[in-house]
Amino acid sequence: MPLRDLLPGLFAIALWALNIIVIKVGVTEMPPLLLTTLRFMLVAVLLVPFHPVARHQLPFLLLLSLTFGSMHFALMIIGLEQAEAGTGALLVQMGTPFATLLAVIFLRERLGLKRLVGLLMSFAGVAILAGGPSLPAPLPTALLLTSAMGWAISQLLIKRGPNIAPMALAGWVALFTVPQVALGSWWFEDHQWQIIQSAGIKGWGAVVYTAVMSSIVAYGLWFGLLRRHDVNRVVPMTLLVPVLAVILGILLLGDGTDVYKLGGGGMVVAGVGLIVIRWRRRRPEPDTARS
Repeated sequence: MPLRDLLPGLFAIALWALNIIVIKVGVTEMPPLLLTTLRFMLVAVLLVPFHPVARHQLPFLLLLSLTFGSMHFALMIIGLEQAEAGTGALLVQMGTPFATLLAVIFLRERLGLKRLVGLLMSFAGVAILAGGPSLPAPLPTALLLTSAMGWAISQLLIKRGPNIAPMALAGWVALFTVPQVALGSWWFEDHQWQIIQSAGIKGWGAVVYTAVMSSIVAYGLWFGLLRRHDVNRVVPMTLLVPVLAVILGILLLGDGTDVYKLGGGGMVVAGVGLIVIRWRRRRPEPDTARS
């Protein structure tokens, strides 16, 4: 991959890794569902007016808002409120093994030995994390793993659903997610208006960053990269997200390190790597000396 494409790809990865840190900081000033509501409102305002969709695509987008907007993103923010940044990122990374399992069950995809080993390594890594002090309490752990499952279900829906431009999909999913997370905030959280009025740079900075930098800028760069290169060359770069999140959590938030996080996290990343990276034998170069 040429440097002019590699650098934007790495920048998108850095934006997503920093997104985990920004969320952790943001929920110190705003409750998670309120932050999620404001984030999706901003995404919808910025994208929906410029990316119309066909009427028959709306039911699919509504379904995707349940699995990706509420199940994945909202639960991820709630879980991250009570988890270390790096550990949370590693648990959310389990979306790839979950997606692989769902594809085998519902799409009848062939698993293969390499992907099976990757699955076993990923789940073994989570088991190792469970034995360490960095794993959050059972409830946030369950929320983060459910968030990963929401991501996995969303990938299967996108794979089988109508072909919708990425920015249109992001905008309309955000629009349909707003009332869902707003209702959750109204039901489970208190004093929203007072919090909105008193929130400072941490809260509003998290809203703007997660909406603009993570959702629009990073995905814009990423989808541009996917249009120019094979998926198998681009997707493995996402393995850097939890690695950078762990490093940033240690440097910026003072997260601890232990053998469980390093060992278990390493197994999760290695297992996901076995699932997403495909090795192909390089074809022999033609013998030009004979021609």
